Amino acid sequence: MRTNEAAGSKTPDWRKLVAPFGGADTRRSLFQLITTLLLFAGSWAAMYFSLAVSYWLTLALAIPTAALLVRLFMIQHDCGHGSYFRSRRARDLTGFFLGVLTLTPYRYWQKTHAYHHSHSGDLDFRGFGDIDTYTVEEYRALSKWRRIAYRFYRHPAVLFGGGAAFHFLVKHRYPWDIPRSWKAAWRGVWLTNAVLAALIVGVGMTIGFRELLMIQLPITLLSSAIGVWLFYVQHQFENTYWHRHDDWNYYEAAIFGSSHLVLPKPLQWLTASIGLHHVHHLSSMIPNYRLEECLNANPDFQKATRINMRETWRLMKLTLWDEANERLISFREARQLLTAAAQ
Repeated sequence: MRTNEAAGSKTPDWRKLVAPFGGADTRRSLFQLITTLLLFAGSWAAMYFSLAVSYWLTLALAIPTAALLVRLFMIQHDCGHGSYFRSRRARDLTGFFLGVLTLTPYRYWQKTHAYHHSHSGDLDFRGFGDIDTYTVEEYRALSKWRRIAYRFYRHPAVLFGGGAAFHFLVKHRYPWDIPRSWKAAWRGVWLTNAVLAALIVGVGMTIGFRELLMIQLPITLLSSAIGVWLFYVQHQFENTYWHRHDDWNYYEAAIFGSSHLVLPKPLQWLTASIGLHHVHHLSSMIPNYRLEECLNANPDFQKATRINMRETWRLMKLTLWDEANERLISFREARQLLTAAAQ
């Protein structure tokens, strides 16, 4: 893992640097959307026909199908940021219908994700669109049972397994933690649920509900795990950026609080270059197909922490923010800190 340079270096005029890369190229967006939808539909159909051969083959085919669904989620993601089509109506319609496929209500996700972008790395504005992260002092102040609950929540089997599935299958059907005043978001949730229910009934009556479950469940479990894993490694690393609001800086939060996940080119394509997350956080108006171009043109943006796939495994143990030393640490390291403080 290559760590970032010390935050606090002179901030470049980043708005001018990102400006040439912002905005949608309608032709490229359409080509990307159509080819990904066709590949996803073809892969899904291959899973259906493979049921007559072997369910092991079906499960094997679920891997590329889930990866293509992740790519569709990233296209929905760009629509939500306003970077995918010039037409707002085109973006919103595309985002909504992709949200049905990805089990993610478009308006609800758009609003919470905007909050994440506005406050990423700000310790005083945690809550929406983030993986819950406590500071060491906050953890110490918890009751015994709340500590156990937090440890359970942060376990990789929960975050990337049952928790990820619960988030997409259950919470997205009824996001109880958002205000009732978010009327557009709530309407989007109910409309997404209605269209999703109609799609399930229609497909189930066509191919059989048992067959639908055998195909779609592994796709959902895999894609949700991949999605949460991507989000995790993009912000949860040792020297990430967390500051109190009065000391928070947007540029530093983007460059030093978001990683550059270095993936092989096929995986970078499947994830729509979201691994270049620091560039995306710097300017969400850059469509996914121009992120690498922007990065290569700007050496200042190459100061972010670079992480490869092999290194992501050891990030799973990082659970608490040590404010004193400005780094993310494990429960074991936190226990050592708390023991030393008590002596």
